[in-house]
Order: sequence, then C-alpha cells, then structure tokens
Amino acid sequence: MSATLTENVPVQVSSLDSSSDPHQYDYDRLPTYTHPPETNEKLNWAELVTLDLSDYEREGGKERLAAQLEHAVHHVGFFYVKNYGLSPEEVDQQFKLAKSFFALPVDEKAKYEVDYASADYNGWRRNGHRKEGSTRDNVEIYNIPKFTADFEGKYAQPPLLQAHIKDIEHFSRTLHANVVLPLLRLFAIILRLPDEDFLVNQHTYEKKSEDHFRYMLYRKRTPEEWEASGGGVSNGHTDLGTVTLLFRQPIAGLQILGDDGNWTWVSAQPGTITVNLADTISHLTGGWLKSSVHRVVTPPKDQWAYDRTGLLYFARPHNDTVLNPILDSPVLKEAGVKPRFETPVTMEQWVKAKQTLQLNPEISAKRYAEAGDGTVEVLAGFRDRKYKE
Repeated sequence: MSATLTENVPVQVSSLDSSSDPHQYDYDRLPTYTHPPETNEKLNWAELVTLDLSDYEREGGKERLAAQLEHAVHHVGFFYVKNYGLSPEEVDQQFKLAKSFFALPVDEKAKYEVDYASADYNGWRRNGHRKEGSTRDNVEIYNIPKFTADFEGKYAQPPLLQAHIKDIEHFSRTLHANVVLPLLRLFAIILRLPDEDFLVNQHTYEKKSEDHFRYMLYRKRTPEEWEASGGGVSNGHTDLGTVTLLFRQPIAGLQILGDDGNWTWVSAQPGTITVNLADTISHLTGGWLKSSVHRVVTPPKDQWAYDRTGLLYFARPHNDTVLNPILDSPVLKEAGVKPRFETPVTMEQWVKAKQTLQLNPEISAKRYAEAGDGTVEVLAGFRDRKYKE
C-alpha cells in the first residue's frame, strides 16, 4: 500500500540555531538505537491475529481481512498488522530520534513541556509526574500533533526534531493513510454499514482532531525501585481514542485483560505494529467494538538492564464528532446497544475530560476518593474504573 500524502502542507516551525553545524542532527551522527534482546522467560503470551495489509487492495481482500478481524475487535481489542508501507530503515530512524530526544538535558526538554492544567498533552511530559506505589513513575512522553493548519506554529519543536520534521510528518501521515483508514473500512464492513467510508469520513487527516505521534520511554529501574512501584499491576486502563498503533518493542511489559479476568503478555512480533481499539470506537458502537484494558508491568528480570522505548500513533475522530452509537449498523441494532453517555458528548469534550484526569493526578485521586467505589465519572454519566491485580 502506498501512503496518500498531501503536497505543500504547512508544518510546525522552530528554527535551528543558524550558528550551529547544519549537519549535527544527521542520522549518521546520532547515537545508534539497538533493540534490546527478547526475554528468555516463559510467559503466558496472548494469541493475537495478524492482518497482512498487503491483501487489502487485492480482489476480495477487504472482505477476507474483515472476516479475519471480527472476533478480535469484538472480544479481544488487540491484534497485529504487517506490511504497512514503512521500511525498517524509516522505523529505525524514528527510534533513533526518540532515543536522542530523551537523552537531551532536562532543562532543554522542559522548554517543550505540556500544559498540564489545561489538559494539553502535546509536547514533553516528564517522568515522576504521578505517584506509583511508594515511588514516582518512570515514564517520559513526547507528543507531536497532526501536521495541519490547525496546529501550525502552535508548538515549537526542539532543533533535533525540527531537523527531521518532514520525515516525522511522512511517518505520521503514512500511518494514518496506510493503517488507520483501512482499519476503519474493515470495521465498517464488520458492522455491515451501508457506507464503507462512514468511519473514514469521521477521521479525515485534514480536519481538526487530536491524532498525534508519540515517542515514549520507560526508564530502567533497580530491583528496589521496581518493588516500590508495585510493578504496574494496578495501572490497567483503556486508551481514549479510536485505535492506538504501537511499534515493536522487545522489552516485555504490555499485558491485556481477557474476558476470563486473566492477564496475558503481548509479544513483540517482528515486522508488525500492535493495534488496540480504544474508547472512542467503543462509544461509537455502544461497546460492541471492544476498548481493551491493558497495562505495562515490570519486565522479566533478564530485561531489567534496558530502557523500554516506544513509537506510537493515536488516531481519533474529528473534534466535532458526537459519540453516539452508529444507527446505520444492523449489527449494532441486533445487539441492542445504547448510548454510553447520558447527554450527547463530542470528541473534543471527551478528550478534554479524560486528559484532565490523566494529566492531573491530584484531581484524579480526589475524584476517585470521593466516589469511593473504584470508579470516577469522566463526563455525562460515563465512568472509568481502576483495574487491580
């Protein structure tokens, strides 16, 4: 599949220091990124389906892929895709940029820190921002919004990333065109929607939405720090958007919660992206498409010496999309699904409410404590819950 890219699209602007070496950020001058070795421990791995997207444009390909995917999106919420139109070299370049960015001095990264109070998640989120067990979290995040006029000039980028901003744009747009949009058509086929592009039309790239590309780092910990953290077992959650794309990362840690109440590990399959469905697509289908509960826990001991670096893409519908169940789906009608909110909620309102809780741990803790039942109202009667061991 080839990416559908738009010529002459404005990008975020942040000038390089004109006195600096114009080649200092060339890929061949950046530290090499080498994936850590996989664990030798025997883990309870999840059995997930793998979609070969090279079949998508062949005759009958969409129907074959939809049939292959139906059980996963209704019951599991996780699967893999391969042959998504980006070369291994392009993926490695993004891992190299992620490693180089997180190696910058804290004072430099702090110039691009997110606005926690306003729930604006684009930019850098420092580690240690929230409590985890008897210690603080070890997660750093850097989010880059869509490359559209809505975000032009709103967020400066560090010189390292600005030097490669066209590559980052190409990477993000390719993921949207080659993975997100085809998956939305497959969902429409599974839901038997009369318009195969119904969901695609709610997720066009150029219209304002909160899609973003992310570099993510779980910093390595000592045995004492892992013990103090509680190992992440109480951090089960769902993502807030439509789908999340996660590039292969050999450090084991990602687990998903099954219908049987058991957690299984997600393995790093070569040449694949791990995809999970998130809250928004579940809202739009009254819960029929499953927003999977997942968490990141202490890795096996033979991987404790390594950082866990992530590349992720988060897809979300247009900000003005109303998150009511789709009425044109006979599948949803037969299932008798109902709205998950007491009053109509737009995607923009949902993102603001959910991110307020995620970026402001003190607000989240206060509201969970007030509820007293392990849940919290996000908005309009919809409640999130904490997932324990």
